[in-house]
This record gives sequence, structure tokens and C-alpha cells, in this order.
Amino acid sequence: MMAPMEGVIDHTMRELLTAIGGVDRCVTEFVRITTQPLPERVFKRYCPELNQHSLTSSGTPVYIQLLGDNPEMMAANAAKAAGLGACGIDLNYGCPAKTVNSSGGGSFMLQKPELLYQVTQAVRAAVPVEIPVTAKIRLGYRDKSLASEIALAIEAAGASEIAIHGRTKVEGYRPPAYWEQIGLLTERLSIPVIANGEIWNLHDLQRCIRESGTPRIMLGRGLVACPDLALLARTPDAMALHWGDICLLLLHYFAQLQSHCDDKYLNSLIKQWLIYLRVQYADAHLFFEQVKRLRNPHEMQQAIMAELNRQQQRFAISGHIGRLNLCELLEQPDHAA
Repeated sequence: MMAPMEGVIDHTMRELLTAIGGVDRCVTEFVRITTQPLPERVFKRYCPELNQHSLTSSGTPVYIQLLGDNPEMMAANAAKAAGLGACGIDLNYGCPAKTVNSSGGGSFMLQKPELLYQVTQAVRAAVPVEIPVTAKIRLGYRDKSLASEIALAIEAAGASEIAIHGRTKVEGYRPPAYWEQIGLLTERLSIPVIANGEIWNLHDLQRCIRESGTPRIMLGRGLVACPDLALLARTPDAMALHWGDICLLLLHYFAQLQSHCDDKYLNSLIKQWLIYLRVQYADAHLFFEQVKRLRNPHEMQQAIMAELNRQQQRFAISGHIGRLNLCELLEQPDHAA
């Protein structure tokens, strides 16, 4: 599964990563629910895939994630999303952001298992039985003492699956993730458990499966840093992407962003992805240093094309990456040069 990451994995990134392969399901960035039902345009802004049967172009299902602490409003908006064609509803009980927690949502709710039960039950009752209702949690808020109570409350309320990030809210994203604690919950629950947190490579993924006791894995930052991580996990004989392939993906991503994104955000989104890619690719660090002060989108595009042109002299770049056929883009660097 692909984790929801606010401001990072939007529909453009979902399109790209699911086209590479290996991902069974996505979840949108959270849709914040307050005191009223949201209009159709809000759901379609977060999940344009609603216009294509709640699937990415490569056929990967996309669940809509809701965040809020009002059972009635969460249920009403879940019903609205289902009516628009959402193939699943996910409930955010794990976001550690201060702005979210200060309004009572996200991981703040982990202090109130009864409220988790009420929200989950209300949403489950509001949507058709064939539409899954899932939840994403952490192991607790300040500590892990309520972990079992939290998970069992969500199960009892009718959730069909539960994704567990192996840290508390207070632990944030600091290593390590406590996969063995997820394993204790896997043993107690009868619904499927999805393990999440601090999975950056195949070694991490395999360890997480062993320690969490579940073969179901949710990838977030690790998938953004290593775009073929899910594919490599599913296809052991697949060749890992090299930096030349990544340059081609950067050029494709830039082109996709141009089709719908304001120019003032283009460079920031490319730089944001490069920050994650630096974890996996040393060349990404060097390239980031080269472009980090660029403000003009045309200059960024030219820099990517020039870097791709250089990498064509080092690597055999076929232009075929998963389901993506990017051969046409391979011709552009020569023209730029």
C-alpha cells in the first residue's frame, strides 16, 4: 500500500509511482472534516481519480482519507464520498501535525478509544457494506499503553483493516519504528493489519514483515525515496532503477506538473522530491545542490534535461520504466544541449 503523505503524495505522484508498479492500493491526503458536509469539488480536488472509477491510470484503487473527530459529520462526508464513487474510506487517526492535533483530530484521538469507536462505527454504518472502511493509527499518543485498546476499539466498530505506524505521536518520525509492537497487535486482532514506518529498502521491508507478523506493508517516505521499492519487493528479479532512470522520471514528473500546477510551485515540488531521493541516490544530493537556488521553472527544466543528457552517456536508459513509456522524453536532452 502507498501511504498518504500530506503535501507530498498527491494525485500526480500517485500516477507516477503506481505506473512504476508493485503498489496494490493508494490513500489520498487527508480531507479535513469539520462541521458541515463538503461539496463534490473538494473530494475531486483531493481525489481526481473519482473521475475514473476511483483508480489511477494504471488501475490502482485509491481510497479517500477523512480526518475529523465528529462522528455525525465524518459519517455524512463518508457517505458523500461513497456516493461520488470512492472505492474505500480510510480514517486518519495517526497524523502527528500540531495544527491537526490542536483541533482534536489525527493522533490526538488516540487518547480517546471510545471516540475512535464512535467515529469508526458511524462511518461504517453510513457507507454501503461493499465499500471497505479502514483506519490508520499510531501505537499511541504519549506512550503505547493504550495500543491494544485503540486497535480493538476500531476492530469492534467494524473496520475492515487497520494500518499501524510503529511509533507514537510524541516519537514522531524519529527512528526506530517499533515493528515488534505492531506484531503484538497483529496477534490480537482478527482483521488484517498493515505495518508502516521506517521502511527505506528491501532489508527493512523484510525485517518489518518478520517482526510485525503481517505481509501487508504500507510505504510512504521510503517509496518516494526509492520509487521502485514496491516493484522490487513484488518482483525479485526486477532491475533496480539507476540515477539515469530517475532523471527521466524527474523530467516526466515536471511535465505532468506543468499540465495543472501553477508555475510558482513547480520548482519547489521538484526540490521536495529530490530531498527524498537523496536518501537512496548520491547523485540526487549533487543535483539538488546544483538546482536548489533555481526559481525559474524553465531553468529547472533545462537543468533536468542537461542532467539526463549526461546520464545517457553513463547508463543505458531504455525509456521503459514499469508501465511508463518515456522514450519520447529521451530525445529532448539532445535538443537542449
